[in-house]
Amino acid sequence: MGNDKTNMIVAIALSLAVLLGWNYFIAAPRVEQQRQAALQNKAATQGSGQVSGPDGVPSASPKEGGPATPMPGTLPNASGAGGGIMSREAAIARSPRVTIDTPALAGSIALKGGRIDDVSLKNYHETVDDKSPRIVLLSPTGTENPYYAEFGWVGQDAGPLPGAETVWTADTTTLAPGKPVTLSYDNGAGLLFKRVIAVDDKFLFTVRDEVENKGTKTVSLFPYSLVSRWGKPHTQGYYVLHEGMIGVLGADGLQEYTYDHLAKEPALGNAGTKGKTWTGVTGGFVGITDKYWAAAAIPDQSSPYTGRFTERTDGATKVYQADVFGNAQTVQPGATVAATQQLFAGAKEVNTVNAYQANQNIKQFDLLIDWGWFHFITKPMFRALDFFFHLFGNFGIAILVVTLCLKLLFLPIANKSYQSMAKMKAVQPEMASIRERYADDKMKQQQAMMELYKKEKINPVAGCWPVLIQIPVFFALYKVLFITIEMRHAPFFGWIQDLAAPDPTNILNLFGLLPFAAPDFIHLGIWPIIMGITMFIQMKMNPAPPDPVQAQIFTFMPIVFTFMLGSFPAGLVIYWAWNNTLSVIQQYIIMRRNGVKVELWDNLRGMFRRKSADKSAVAKS
Repeated sequence: MGNDKTNMIVAIALSLAVLLGWNYFIAAPRVEQQRQAALQNKAATQGSGQVSGPDGVPSASPKEGGPATPMPGTLPNASGAGGGIMSREAAIARSPRVTIDTPALAGSIALKGGRIDDVSLKNYHETVDDKSPRIVLLSPTGTENPYYAEFGWVGQDAGPLPGAETVWTADTTTLAPGKPVTLSYDNGAGLLFKRVIAVDDKFLFTVRDEVENKGTKTVSLFPYSLVSRWGKPHTQGYYVLHEGMIGVLGADGLQEYTYDHLAKEPALGNAGTKGKTWTGVTGGFVGITDKYWAAAAIPDQSSPYTGRFTERTDGATKVYQADVFGNAQTVQPGATVAATQQLFAGAKEVNTVNAYQANQNIKQFDLLIDWGWFHFITKPMFRALDFFFHLFGNFGIAILVVTLCLKLLFLPIANKSYQSMAKMKAVQPEMASIRERYADDKMKQQQAMMELYKKEKINPVAGCWPVLIQIPVFFALYKVLFITIEMRHAPFFGWIQDLAAPDPTNILNLFGLLPFAAPDFIHLGIWPIIMGITMFIQMKMNPAPPDPVQAQIFTFMPIVFTFMLGSFPAGLVIYWAWNNTLSVIQQYIIMRRNGVKVELWDNLRGMFRRKSADKSAVAKS
């Protein structure tokens, strides 16, 4: 009876793993594949009729905007003013520009408006093919989906302030690390504006806005910075991943708002604008995040500001904005004031983001990466994988080594578990005798079982520990594989060129031997099958449960997991297969040391005998 309960607990734990995995994770890789397919189709469409942008970046293809009149406490918005949708190249060509050229970024700054609105990532491509189009992060207004960063001042009675139509003068043609650019604009009413933009060799822009008052009147100005995105982007929509507005704002800490959540917020002062406002904030950032990329406005970490997430409608287009609004700065005649802010625009590389937090003193900037509630597991998991990656140069090998290290770490618990299971098997005859002796008295049967456990020092639930330990490790590894860009397009060996994507092979076309593409509704590649085989062998190491229902659950569990994990990232499937293999070896050694017979071969022979017997019975009938 005790062994039955142990098996049932293990079965329940595995079933919970299946349900949780299916509900939260199974469809995510499929959606990612669909997204990649959509990107490829988009690239193909652009190649057939649209003009490509610089450096081979694919064109996007909304409306040109002019600034609204700024008022104290408000920020200028680009509003639809006709012009239609155009190619990315055409939208970029409408303004004179300063080229951005760094080891990580390519693009330009629009002198008309002074916006950083043209950024692509040199080291990241849409597919595993390095010849595929680069990832485009920021795009100007006029394209299909504008996405840009803007800096400036708002206020009243200061004369014309720089806006979306302002044409700045630049002192150089190229922005590069160590080579900042200075933009200048004279509003003709006594104010001279200067904007010094610097960039590092990764993804951080530093923007210093200065105002010199050459007039005779004191003016009061409010510095601001914003990230604006036009149109709701495609999101994967899974609990394991946050996409949308993100920020760390004062005592409220991390704030994450999905695009749909933002639409449910109450209206703000501006007509048609919904959102959330935080006042009196010091430190942190606000921005918009995708799975692997982000754009974030970072204010002066020592000065208080107001942070906002907003949604508004321009025509038929939703406009999402994250902005920071500083306190008023008074500019006396003959004086100069300045405000320094920063912009992160790039890939959410873990080490890069952590370095910015440490070196730039950006409050909790590491939360730009969605480590989740169990960050105390996912962060160490990534650090271990990253350490062994730099040691061996392959994330797949890193997964194997980390799995081995975890096995060694939990070796005492696993050994006790397997020893208890071995003792349980050794007393099977006595347990069978107790069941027969007290077949009609379940209470006495249970008491006799407990006395036997106590006498033999057996823990009937010890067999659950390996499974219970494996489940959180499984989910932590899944989270790391799913959210960290380091795993994106990371190859293993052979046909696995992306550990964050499902195994590309499929049994339906004999793993590529037959000349047709396998349908998407079944992902059953080589590694999921290997994983299923290792799980099947692990199940057969133990005697079959006496209860028929339990026996059926354990029989079909490897099949269920094989199909379920077929759509999971290949790195996770490799981990599970390798973990099963190590568990089989460990269990085999412990069982032999305890003098317990290994049931594997008998169970396998028994399967074939039953099948032969069933066939004979059918033939006789």
